[in-house]
Amino acid sequence: MALVKVELAGALFIEHQQMSRPADTTYRREGHMSDEWIIETQDLLKKYGEHVALDSVNLKIRPGATGLLGPNGAGKSTLLKTILGLIALTSGGGKVLGHDIATEGTKIRQRIGYMPEYDCLTPNMTAVDQVRYSGELLGMNSQLAVQRAHEVLEYVGLRDQRYREISSFSTGMEQATKLACGLIHDPDLLICDEPTNGLDANSRKFMLDTLFQVVKQGGRSIIMSSHLMDDVERICDRMLMIHKGQVIAQGRIEDLKAIDREIEISVWGGASKLEQKLKDMGQSVRRTGRIMRITRLDESTYGTILQAAAQTECQIRKMEDYEPSLEDLFIVIMDRLGYSVKSSKDLLTKSLTPAMDHAALEGRKVA
Repeated sequence: MALVKVELAGALFIEHQQMSRPADTTYRREGHMSDEWIIETQDLLKKYGEHVALDSVNLKIRPGATGLLGPNGAGKSTLLKTILGLIALTSGGGKVLGHDIATEGTKIRQRIGYMPEYDCLTPNMTAVDQVRYSGELLGMNSQLAVQRAHEVLEYVGLRDQRYREISSFSTGMEQATKLACGLIHDPDLLICDEPTNGLDANSRKFMLDTLFQVVKQGGRSIIMSSHLMDDVERICDRMLMIHKGQVIAQGRIEDLKAIDREIEISVWGGASKLEQKLKDMGQSVRRTGRIMRITRLDESTYGTILQAAAQTECQIRKMEDYEPSLEDLFIVIMDRLGYSVKSSKDLLTKSLTPAMDHAALEGRKVA
């Protein structure tokens, strides 16, 4: 597995039933989609006055499922609007599904399904009318739009509720309706913005199962923006993380996890002394109670841990290689950027403040 150096000043790069596709695809739009990249951009720059929302963004996104991560205000919404061709760029360019971002926004939107986070449904419409209307806005004829509305509503689990007004729907049913609106025209790419936000456990599982089928059985690609790392890891095999308008990580999740391997130990007695001793010996330590995770630099790290335990008379009950999650990867990346983040929940509950100044960050690297 080849790993590529990560520059913080730049970006981190490492390289139910099945819903049938409609027989009548006259509403599908022409356009070449590369087998290698569904989205490719070069130095995207978007400024609002003096504020830089996107800063020299270079993307290469393959077909499949990609998670879009980043703190509040990182530039995720601006990036999605750019992909959809809804905002004019300050400079730079790129292609989505083979279409030029700057000049072919309409063609791009005709081949993309969008499930927004915000409330976009009409309360006094029935679900089937809402979804049908979405299809007609995309150029589908009325007969086909009605047929597809029934199909996709069944696909997302709303067959028995399709004639009810949306005002009577639960949050989960509203999210399912938005997904149906995004799928009605059989898009090549589906963009989902916080698809499980506000859902209970059962609704969340059903939504994730449905999205999984969209990718694995439907042969479509998904870009999924979410602050729930478990959800992203459940659906996506690749990720893209942005912060302050810059790409700071992109690639296969499994490859990115390999950036920092850790050793997990469970200790008994003297945990604080052992933690400090390991830090004094130059080790990177994350501790929760009696559980510690130490960055594995090489094989000698095991010996260093045992040496520190002997010197502090701390008993190690268990020591093993730790398999990191996407949550762990997020924490590591934000830590390398100089931010004190304990969990992905900090994305929404805190205004992130760097723990070191910009000059100190310039010299740091993630590798």
